[in-house]
Formats: sequence, structure tokens, C-alpha cells
Amino acid sequence: MADYNKPIPSPDPYVTQPFWDGAKEGKLMLPRCTSCNRVHWYPRILCPHCHSSSIEWFEASGEGFIHTYAVQNRAFGGWADETPYATAYIDLVEGDRMFTALRGVDAENPESIKIGARVKIEFDQADEDTYVPYWRVVD
Repeated sequence: MADYNKPIPSPDPYVTQPFWDGAKEGKLMLPRCTSCNRVHWYPRILCPHCHSSSIEWFEASGEGFIHTYAVQNRAFGGWADETPYATAYIDLVEGDRMFTALRGVDAENPESIKIGARVKIEFDQADEDTYVPYWRVVD
């Protein structure tokens, strides 16, 4: 925690707090509409699919697959020390996609990163109350 030098998100008590509470416990919590039963990421108060306000949170598997990726060779702040690094969109097992900094890959050898590779979520402690999600290749 003492060496975490990247931006730290600010939880919104009305919209994103269940996500951050789950992250603190090492769980991926996702919002799901109880009207159309679809998962959506990023959290919001209305379902982006059917516009219902009936949203529930559930513990997801924390598993997914690389949908696409990019290698970042320039960065600012705490990320500058990590260049090059890979960012990716992850297709969640439960549906929808999440953006991430990808771990368990060699960003200096981008040909080694495979679309469709299986990934699992992990969390870094950013401060006393905030745990930030990342996805790691497990194939």
C-alpha cells in the first residue's frame, strides 16, 4: 500500500459503493438489472438495456477473457514507471466488458498476448479503504 502511486478512485456512495466494498473483500461485485436480468458495467442507477431502476449487486466469478488489448508506451503519473504495459478490455463470464491494466503478460513482446486468453481478477490495496482491480492472464 505504501508504494501505490497511481490515481486512487473515489467511490460514489449512491452508485459504486457495492463494487468498492466487494473489492475490499477480494470479490468482484457487478450490477444486474432485475427487470431484464442483464449485467452492465460500468455501474449506473438505470439499466442501459431496458432503462429500469431495479438494480441488484451480485458476486461475480471474477473470470473473463481478453477481448482486445493495446500496449501503452507513454504514460503519466504512477503509470510512467511501468511503461510499456498492456491495457485490455475483458469479456466478463457474466456478460459485458471491463477495461483494465493487464497483468501476467510481456508488454515488450505484444505478439505473446492472445485475444481470448483466460484472465482472473485481482486487487491491489491503494489506500486503507480502496482496493483497485486488475486482471491477470492465467493461461
